[in-house]
Amino acid sequence: MKAFEYAAPRRESELAGLFSGRPGATAVLAGGTDLVGLMKKMIVAPDRVVNIKEIASLYGISADSAGVTVGAVTRLDEMLDSADLDAFPAVKQAIRGINSMQLQSQGTIGGELCQRPRCWYFRNGCGLPTELGRMVERGDNRYHAIFGNRGPAKYVSASRIAPALVALGASVRIVGPASGEAVEGPPKNGAPVAQDGNALGEAIMPLADFFVTPRAPHQGETVLDPDQIVTHIHIPRDEQIASATYEVRQSEGPEYPLAAAAAALRIEAGVVTEARIVLGQVAPVPWVSEAAAAAIVGQAVTPESARAAGEAAVARATPLSQNRYKVQLARVSVERAILQAAGLETGGF
Repeated sequence: MKAFEYAAPRRESELAGLFSGRPGATAVLAGGTDLVGLMKKMIVAPDRVVNIKEIASLYGISADSAGVTVGAVTRLDEMLDSADLDAFPAVKQAIRGINSMQLQSQGTIGGELCQRPRCWYFRNGCGLPTELGRMVERGDNRYHAIFGNRGPAKYVSASRIAPALVALGASVRIVGPASGEAVEGPPKNGAPVAQDGNALGEAIMPLADFFVTPRAPHQGETVLDPDQIVTHIHIPRDEQIASATYEVRQSEGPEYPLAAAAAALRIEAGVVTEARIVLGQVAPVPWVSEAAAAAIVGQAVTPESARAAGEAAVARATPLSQNRYKVQLARVSVERAILQAAGLETGGF
């Protein structure tokens, strides 16, 4: 592991002077479940590590009539225990799916959303995107993307909770010297002022827009600049929305799923009037399926309509040489997420 400077600010206002504008120069430490391993393998070699867990304003869960706001350093097990999140079963199901007491008790929601891809080419030091995607095309691509993979990035987004949050219309608060002006959004702490007098700006954006697909080496998987961090996640409240997350996993351990889907449905008089379907583990970003949503809207949720939505979701999949099996798993994930959100039997084990 490369030697590095260490900082542990206690206020958001202290962050402005700690981040370099140079990519990779500074790393953010929260739970450390991902960063520490990357640093040990020298995949990430920052000059400075900033521990944000000492910043009290980034911790905790608060609820009001508009929704629930979760601080980025809030642990996953605390989210599981929170009654404020009972209205969002898709989120809790995704956290339970991690199925590791250690990861749930140490991992944070901000870290889970920002974790780096599990692509084994990247994790073995080959870069991201690797050789503009040619290495993945020629090599073992069993666990790679079946959507959004025509460019050089062929990994899958690592976050297991993001599909549920995107389906629920969640937004994120970002702070940093380059964050820009504050915009309308969830409850905020205001625009803090750095110790050197420079404004620490903030921005609010839909989580669906937070993830991006890199087109060249050294581009990130999110919109974050090198001097920006996620501080809060806001989930809007809507008592009429039913939601669920369904994962297809190889085992009941903490291994990442092969495919997943989250569904958020508004059902009125037995008919779906609004739907948002988001697939996970199948694309470089949480994959919003407009086709699946269109297929289920206007229908009663039945095994047949859910299956039709699943078929629509994968109709334009572009599997690689060794991952065609993921098309079927993605279809099943969508079908069963819809059934589970509607309170019906999924037919699974």
